[in-house]
Amino acid sequence: MSENTVISTNELEARLQKAENVRARDGVVWKDKYERTHTIAAVRELSDGSVVRTPGRVTALRWLGKLMFGRIYDVDGEIQFSLSLADIGEEEFKFLKTNLDLGDFIGIAGTMYTTTAGELTIKGTEVIVLSKALRPLPEKFHGLIDTETRYRQRYLDMIANKESRDALLGRFQMTRLWREFMWQHGFMEIETPILQNVASGAAAKPFTTHHEALDADFQLRISPELFLKLAIGAGFDRVFEVAKDFRNEGMSAMHLQEFTMVEWYAAYWDFNDNIDFTWSLVQHLIQTLRGTLQIEYQGTKLDFSKYDKIDYTAKMNELFGCNILDFDDADALRRRLVDSKMFPESELEPLKSIPVIVDYVYKRKIRPSIIQPTFLYNYPAYMVPLARRNDDDERRIDMFQLLACGAEMCKGYSELVNPVQQLAAFEEQAKNIAAGDEEAFNPDNDFVRAMEHGMPPISGVGVGVDRLASIIFDQPTLRDTILFPMMK
Repeated sequence: MSENTVISTNELEARLQKAENVRARDGVVWKDKYERTHTIAAVRELSDGSVVRTPGRVTALRWLGKLMFGRIYDVDGEIQFSLSLADIGEEEFKFLKTNLDLGDFIGIAGTMYTTTAGELTIKGTEVIVLSKALRPLPEKFHGLIDTETRYRQRYLDMIANKESRDALLGRFQMTRLWREFMWQHGFMEIETPILQNVASGAAAKPFTTHHEALDADFQLRISPELFLKLAIGAGFDRVFEVAKDFRNEGMSAMHLQEFTMVEWYAAYWDFNDNIDFTWSLVQHLIQTLRGTLQIEYQGTKLDFSKYDKIDYTAKMNELFGCNILDFDDADALRRRLVDSKMFPESELEPLKSIPVIVDYVYKRKIRPSIIQPTFLYNYPAYMVPLARRNDDDERRIDMFQLLACGAEMCKGYSELVNPVQQLAAFEEQAKNIAAGDEEAFNPDNDFVRAMEHGMPPISGVGVGVDRLASIIFDQPTLRDTILFPMMK
């Protein structure tokens, strides 16, 4: 048995004994409720002399003879409290000194005062042990930095690290502000299925699960796009969803297999309308949450008071030295890249389709260099089979993405509502799947049939909530903006 195990066992036994002491005195260790008059946040706004009853978790204890100072915590912060033998009596003072531990939940009643050091403090006259913590907080929990512990035991991370707490609280506030902004601009929040017969709406490999009652396989949603557009076809004018999506692909600092998207669709808009709307939304969130449009992300200063624009196709043509819209054969495109010595053949061989090859080149040669907020637009039609073709050249689509620090924050486009083109696009995707492209769009014939009944002009956008939060709150990974991130 290791030393750590012995210490842990001894600590557990000692705390179990203290719990028994509380039970012997109070009758119950883990109480059912507490009549609270003020939260810790509310207490911090009070003046001296105010009477309070406030619960919280004990995060500090310091016994000084006949006086004790401590701190209690909740998600909004901490407040100091003090106890004196003269105020609560010798028996109670000794009981608490013997049986109260860091991590315990208590309710403290008393009067507010300010110490000589200038700190607002609750002068306790009554302390009730509401819940006994049988495991201690980490020895150095005030500086908890171990990554595994922080993510696996997020409740400890929230207590220990104010930066983590602020980022997570900020992310939840961001979602509330987001919803309010959408409703204020005429969008209605709706819900779409997570279990789908065909998971489509993005270039991604889905998760598959089995429905026992139906004895059928279903796929977890990779995007709510098709269902949201069906709602537009049903007569809704503007819709949005805060959606949990699942993509069975690699994990990285900026990619998770379970993540949150906000997608919205507006009838009678084109992609230019959504560029303007997306930018106003992003600016609103940053200005409200950070108080400025000039923020810093991982040491890089970003200016969200303005944005650049890049023509995607033109930029890629410049890089390839040819018109990428002219290619209709993946082998020929691979040879072009190998002959130009841009990539070795072994690196490109696993890429089975033109859109995958083009996207691969973009992500390695162009995307990392885009630092300041930038809208990319004018994409090849084969990149997104659900986007509307450009009226002047059907080989292009009216699509855009917003990037900052090499990270794609959103994707939007004028939606394809032509059922003939949509069917042809799905058939092309089926060929890519047959060629081995696991991330090609899954064709959805039911969606095509709905489109044949008629849809208005539509434009839609999808924004990664976790990714945007990481940039706004200067967090190095998406996990830092998720309360309970997936761990191996």
